[in-house]
Amino acid sequence: MSRRTEIDVRPITEAEFPDWNRALNTGFLQPPAVAEEQLEARRRQFVPGRSLGAFDGDRCVATFRSFDQELTAVGGAPVRADAVSNVTVTATHRRRGLLTRMMAQDLAAAKERGDVVATLIAAEYPIYGRYGFGPATTLTEWAVDVPRAGLDRRWAAPEDGGRIDLVDGADVRKLGPELHERLRRAQPGAVSRTELWWQARTGVVNMNGTPWTEPYYALYRSADGEVEGLASYRTDDHWGDAKQPLNTATVEWLLAVTPAAERALWHYLCSIDWVQTVKSGWRSPDDLLPHLLPDPRAARITTQADWLWVRILDVARALEARTYDGQGALVLEVVDRGGLTGGRWRLEAGPDGASCVPTTESAHLVLDVAELGALWLGDASAVRLAALGRVREERAGAARVVDALLRTSRRPWCPDMF
Repeated sequence: MSRRTEIDVRPITEAEFPDWNRALNTGFLQPPAVAEEQLEARRRQFVPGRSLGAFDGDRCVATFRSFDQELTAVGGAPVRADAVSNVTVTATHRRRGLLTRMMAQDLAAAKERGDVVATLIAAEYPIYGRYGFGPATTLTEWAVDVPRAGLDRRWAAPEDGGRIDLVDGADVRKLGPELHERLRRAQPGAVSRTELWWQARTGVVNMNGTPWTEPYYALYRSADGEVEGLASYRTDDHWGDAKQPLNTATVEWLLAVTPAAERALWHYLCSIDWVQTVKSGWRSPDDLLPHLLPDPRAARITTQADWLWVRILDVARALEARTYDGQGALVLEVVDRGGLTGGRWRLEAGPDGASCVPTTESAHLVLDVAELGALWLGDASAVRLAALGRVREERAGAARVVDALLRTSRRPWCPDMF
């Protein structure tokens, strides 16, 4: 009977980066060999100490990377986040606690740095709750049946005096970051984007090794010339048996900082000749899109799922960073099996600000730190979680008080995958 060797979990060195990437590709069921161009592009993400590997002898068998991020809290305040990505465990080394060891090491370092939360996009739902992450935003994708939508296919320009122009990648890199910052400051759940993000989406660097094909970029300017919207989309080339165009326009991403820009970009996409279907890409579940159409039923939901997961690392700073429309006070008992931020906290909040301090008072509501992460951006309902048995009321009506304080009129949304 063979004996398992001790697995070493540690930050990788630059020399170990190729082997780490081989394990990364293997874990995501991609061809293991990493092309040099792809490897060099990924090196730009490498930060000493933030990429962890699990090594069985000299071979990397698990990967983990985190990086600095800003997450927008309710009310627009940027919050320091530890963004978790590139998490894999090779199939030969599952069920040995490797992810648990890497996660514990990273979250402890994030807490020490002073990060308020950690974030990730979960490939599989059951994994991350046990590490204190809760699903904090939802995404929805629609497929619009353009002929049914009822829009004027002869549409030529926005009715508000604005205009739409097709631009190239250089324009996107010049104008996109500032536009995104305007959106991010107003959108709870949105995260920061690096220069590398814009370069990868415009073909300057190739992160995945597949041949680059430039998409279309549509830019909306208001009547006074201000850039207020930008969309990236691709089209296919599909014709039916009766020589009928059945093409699809697929949106890769769409940013709009005003309803006028959003309306104009969707109308433009639905008016392109030969396009019969518009796929929306990742949108907020309360996106305006369906109701910008004369027939909202023309927009059929094709995907609806959890998206951004949040792990609270500092309860007081997280709850004090966001704003509150209502007024109230309650005591929360936060259970944190990771030992990072558990305890009993008194939250007093209102339109003028919030105070969250440790207390010995009796708890009104008991919840796991993962449930607090789900509630923090205002999307989840404490009343619903109580009905599911995932939070416990120690005082009748406490869940309703939480909902009155934390829930938001528009749902949080994270436009990004990372």
